[in-house]
Amino acid sequence: MASRISELVLDCRDPQRLATFWCAVLDFVVLHTDEDGSVEIGPREGFGGLQPTLILSPTTDPRVAKLPLHIDVNATDRDQDAELERLLALGARPVDIGQTGEESWHCLADPEGNEFCLLRARLS
Repeated sequence: MASRISELVLDCRDPQRLATFWCAVLDFVVLHTDEDGSVEIGPREGFGGLQPTLILSPTTDPRVAKLPLHIDVNATDRDQDAELERLLALGARPVDIGQTGEESWHCLADPEGNEFCLLRARLS
């Protein structure tokens, strides 16, 4: 028996705004909103599926450094260039984290500046 990742929690200033962004990026839906303003988003089939849910938890604490963990995404129905255009239109922005330009991925940030990478499509 083993454990699996069921939820990822991201502290943020505006959970609703990030929920809208990440739902569009991942084709997720809002599963639950707590009284404290936390928003849980996940696959349409709900909690417990193959993908973890994402909990966007409100905080007023200032972010002082790069997150020690970031999300990687892959397009599921288009090539990387088309997906990059879509993500930029949703509000992602390119970020420079020291890449050389030879990488096979794109470094981006969500509307609150949280870094994530758009990878080239992977087989299997």
